[in-house]
Amino acid sequence: MASPSPVKALFLDIGGVMLESGWGHEKREKASEAFGFDIEEFNRRHHLTFGTYELGKIDLDTYLDRVLFYRERSFSREEFRDFMLRTRHYPDMIGLFRGLKKKYGLKIGAVSNEGRELTVYRAEEYGLGEFIDFFISSCFVHFRKPDEDMYRLALDAAQVPPGQVIYIDDRDLLVEVARNMGIRGIHHHEYGSTVRQLEEAGLYLP
Repeated sequence: MASPSPVKALFLDIGGVMLESGWGHEKREKASEAFGFDIEEFNRRHHLTFGTYELGKIDLDTYLDRVLFYRERSFSREEFRDFMLRTRHYPDMIGLFRGLKKKYGLKIGAVSNEGRELTVYRAEEYGLGEFIDFFISSCFVHFRKPDEDMYRLALDAAQVPPGQVIYIDDRDLLVEVARNMGIRGIHHHEYGSTVRQLEEAGLYLP
């Protein structure tokens, strides 16, 4: 059996891999506790409109008008936006990808479902553009994973065959979609297991 092709590119999810999820259920629960609004009512509205925001069809203020500020609140829009944008990051994961890029000259692309304001803020705040070559974000391209066009756009941008790419995501379905397209996949759980799988693919750091 022929050995696998050498890895030339990494495609990376952002939320859940390098940073905490941008606006997942845990962050929304924390927002409800911090600001004192009804989370069930909020989530009903959120699920009806958040996909439109992630696709770049509305901006963050319009999303907030629909889910929260359709009536008077005891807190300001600016306070809530600041809360949304504050994000924990995972320095070990960011350091891993920086190091692999430097050592192997990899092309690195972000392939993520995220709204524009969150994408731009998080990329600038944590210097993601210093090692990520291109961002295939749902808000920029108007597709969302698991749409295969997200992965095709990343392959076009990287100009690397699928078999020479590793895609890393914390959601198994999205990894399965990539694998079905011939892209190698890693279902990310924690730093150590992802490092071991990258080493099995021939990517080592000292």
